[in-house]
Amino acid sequence: MLRYVLTRFAIWVPSVLVVMLAVYALAFYGAGDPIKLIFLRAPGDVAYNPQRIEAIRESAGLNRPFIEQFGLYIWNLLHGQFGNSLTSGRSVWAMVSAATPVSFQLALCSIILTTVVAIPLGMIAALNQNSRIDYAILGSALFLWAIPAYVAGPLLMVGLIVLLPGASVPYGWGGILDVRILLPLLVLSFQPIALIVRQTRAAVIEVLSEDFVRTARAKGVPEIVVALRHILRPVLTPVVTQLGLIMITIVNGAIFVELVFGLPGLGRLTVQALINSDYPVILAITLIGSFLVMVSNLLVDVLYPLLDPRANDTRRSR
Repeated sequence: MLRYVLTRFAIWVPSVLVVMLAVYALAFYGAGDPIKLIFLRAPGDVAYNPQRIEAIRESAGLNRPFIEQFGLYIWNLLHGQFGNSLTSGRSVWAMVSAATPVSFQLALCSIILTTVVAIPLGMIAALNQNSRIDYAILGSALFLWAIPAYVAGPLLMVGLIVLLPGASVPYGWGGILDVRILLPLLVLSFQPIALIVRQTRAAVIEVLSEDFVRTARAKGVPEIVVALRHILRPVLTPVVTQLGLIMITIVNGAIFVELVFGLPGLGRLTVQALINSDYPVILAITLIGSFLVMVSNLLVDVLYPLLDPRANDTRRSR
């Protein structure tokens, strides 16, 4: 297993470099000039001085060729230096460190909520296949999947104010135990729940045709025992494989959810960095997002043999 994990990391290193090179190229050639944006957004009458702009650009190293800038950034990254923000001058590591716990707690709660809600609903839908319960659950899942986070967030916020006129707007961050976190947590979990409900339903329907399930039912084993003991474990195998896709969905949704609800996480920081063309912050967040997706995929590869020993035998035969 250790050799397998090290091999995966060895493959990931060039993959991360390619991703960062692409993002750096998009920021270098496609985004606005951050130095000019600083002058344009400065309060009061600020003289537009080309000489001063060029001096600031030179001090920040932005006047160098593209390959030289990217190589210097990678060299500093290997030494643990993420650089400073081009707009605020703050350390990128300090900015990311302050925002990461918020996004991490929100994502963790979203995964827990998705697991607790989606897997039972998917099993109920499959055990009542082609019934009204099945159609209601599957239709609700399709409806949730079709609503993007940037639409669901404002709609739920307006609906809360209309239904409860005395309620305060759930805006801001007060910790994971704050009641204001419920609405953004629901919005962030909509699409993951829809994905896992459909995946669980399909997996349960497939398992129901297996001989060991028919044998257990023929012996008179209660249906709840059949579901929990004989169906649940094989169903978890294909569901766990969706963890990487769930993580991508949560990372993408967090950008809009944190912006709508005023959460000081990585999503809101990403939007601010994109607006300001803040290259160091954009690259740091891209690196973190790529790392999270890769770690989730590695976790899937580690858990898969534990849930299905046949996968481990297949890997050894290779």
